[in-house]
Amino acid sequence: MKKYLVRPKKLVKLSSFDPDDCGGYKCEEEAEARLIELRQELAELQGLLYADNQHALLVILQGMDASGKDGTIRHVMNGITPLGCRVTAFRAPSEEERDHDFLWRIYKVLPRYGEIGIFNRSHYEDVLVVRVRQLAPEPVWRGRFKQINRFEQILSKNNIVILKFFLHISKEEQKKRFKERLDNPKKYWKFCESDIEDRRYWDDYQRAYEDVLNKCSTKWAPWTVVPANNKWYRNLIVAETIVRKLRSLKMKFPEATFDRSKIVLE
Repeated sequence: MKKYLVRPKKLVKLSSFDPDDCGGYKCEEEAEARLIELRQELAELQGLLYADNQHALLVILQGMDASGKDGTIRHVMNGITPLGCRVTAFRAPSEEERDHDFLWRIYKVLPRYGEIGIFNRSHYEDVLVVRVRQLAPEPVWRGRFKQINRFEQILSKNNIVILKFFLHISKEEQKKRFKERLDNPKKYWKFCESDIEDRRYWDDYQRAYEDVLNKCSTKWAPWTVVPANNKWYRNLIVAETIVRKLRSLKMKFPEATFDRSKIVLE
């Protein structure tokens, strides 16, 4: 896991991460048993998180189009109860959202204590799309890096645990997945013509993501670069990271608030 973690103040290049990396696993079948174990433990830890009610977990998923954000949510979170989990997808801001600061729409959907919140895209769009598409002047989006770090530090100090994942795919793998969507009538709905336009900005997005990783990976909200060409290994890395973090919280089930000896079941 450590080799995928972006350490604070250590500059990284995406070219140093192999999107085809499988971490020593030879095939999906070999990793499936481990993923099943992790999903079972995650379900148990979610129940403990909910009962303990002292922390919230915020999982942020970012990546190029077709990097597998939806698939990661579907496969990693398979088995946990919807009662304690909420997924939020961030698209272009609405008129109401544009009339507030860029973090306003994020505050509204943060997970409560006991919950897991999952962001499909996030506040990082305001230093990615906004930058690449030149939707705001450079001094504006550059100033947001420090604002984001302060915002996430405040959340961390208030027991919201933050895990951030960049799903790293190659340009060729993205092309392959776009083609699958165009060839399969059941996947037409996943394709948007703007995806092709964004693909033309591939190099610009890679540079923008490198800035995000280098400027916003902190000890309280670290980034993990997830090799995502192989979907099964992507799922394994995300699941393993989440489970390890939840284990470290030292959560416990609350003591009974009643005298058990006086309870009579008839």
